[in-house]
Amino acid sequence: MKVFIDQLTKKFGDVIGVEDLTLHIDDGEFVAFLGPSGCGKTTTLLTLAGIYKPTEGEIRFDERVVNRVPPKDRNIGMVFQSYALYPHMTVFQNIAYPLKLKKVAKAVQHERVEQVATTMGIGNLLDRRPGQLSGGQQQRVALGRALVKEPDILLFDEPLSNLDARLRLTMRGEIKHLQKDLGITSIYVTHDQVEAMTMADRIAVMNGGHLQAFDAPDELYSRPKTQFVAGFVGNPPMNFLSVEVSQAEGRYVAQAAGLRLEIGRERGERPASHAGAVVMGIRPEDIQISEDGTVAGEIYIVEPLGREDLIDVRVGRHSFLLLASTETQHHAGERVKLSFDMEKAQFFDPQTEKSLLWRQ
Repeated sequence: MKVFIDQLTKKFGDVIGVEDLTLHIDDGEFVAFLGPSGCGKTTTLLTLAGIYKPTEGEIRFDERVVNRVPPKDRNIGMVFQSYALYPHMTVFQNIAYPLKLKKVAKAVQHERVEQVATTMGIGNLLDRRPGQLSGGQQQRVALGRALVKEPDILLFDEPLSNLDARLRLTMRGEIKHLQKDLGITSIYVTHDQVEAMTMADRIAVMNGGHLQAFDAPDELYSRPKTQFVAGFVGNPPMNFLSVEVSQAEGRYVAQAAGLRLEIGRERGERPASHAGAVVMGIRPEDIQISEDGTVAGEIYIVEPLGREDLIDVRVGRHSFLLLASTETQHHAGERVKLSFDMEKAQFFDPQTEKSLLWRQ
C-alpha cells in the first residue's frame, strides 16, 4: 500500500509537533523517520495511526483519505517501544487479541497465530506469559501481534530501544528480512542512525518538526542537502569549520586560520562564488595521519574503539576528529601531519545551512 502525506501539520495548542510535511512512500517500501527527540517523528507516526488528528493537510493510503478514519479501520499493525503486552494473557492470547476483537472464528485464530508464531520463532512459547519471556522474546510477540492482522501498513515506534546492543543487532536483521519477505509497507521511527541506515530503503530526516531530507541512506551520507543532515548522519559526526573559498589561476583553495586546503574544480566552484565565509564539513574517515600531510597539528586525545582509534587533533584553534588504525600507536601531545580528502568535503551556506553542492 502506498502512503501519501501532503502538507501535514499537527499542533498541540501553540506548540507545533510537525509542520508542512510532504512525502510519499511507495508500496512495500521500508521508510525510517530519523531525528532527535522532539523533532516530530513520533507525532507523524501517531497521526498516520489515527491516534492524532491532523491540524492541516491530508493523509492517504493509496487513494483513500484517512484523516478522519478511526485507527481500528485503517488496517495497520503497530509495534511499540514498551511492547504493550497484556501480562495476564498467554503469548497465544496476546497474539490472537486483534483477531478476537474482529470476532474472527476460533479455528482461524488458531491457524493464523500458529503460523505467525512459527514465522517469529516463538511457536514453543505460546503457553507462557510475558513475565516469563526475555526482552527479545517479548518483542517477537509484539511483532507477531501486529502481523497476525495481516495489515496493509506496519508502524514501528522505536521498537528496539529497550534491548541490549547484541539483541538489537539480531532484531534489526530479523525485522528487515521479515519485512522484505512479506512486502508490507513499513514506517520505522528511531533516533538511532545505525538502525535507520541499515534497515531503511529511504530515510526521512526530521528536526524541529520539519523535514530536512528524504532520501536513500547512501545519498544522505554522501550528498547531504543540509548541515543538520550532514552532522546527524554519520558516526563519529562530521567535522565543521568556517572557511573562505577562493579561486586563483584555475585552482580553488579553502582557507581558515592556520589552514590552507586545495579543492578540485567540481567541489570548489560553487563555494568560491558564495559571498563571504562558508561552512566546510569533512568526515573523520576522510582525514588521515600521514607523513605526506600538509597540515600540522597536535593530538589532544586518543579514544580506543576496538578495531580503530578515534583521535582528536588540534590545528591551531580548530579541532578535527579522525579515525586511525590501532596498529599505529598514537598518544596525546604527539605532533602529526594530516591529509584531507577534499573530494569528499561538503560546503554549506552559513545562513540557510543548505548545501552549496547539492540542490534540494
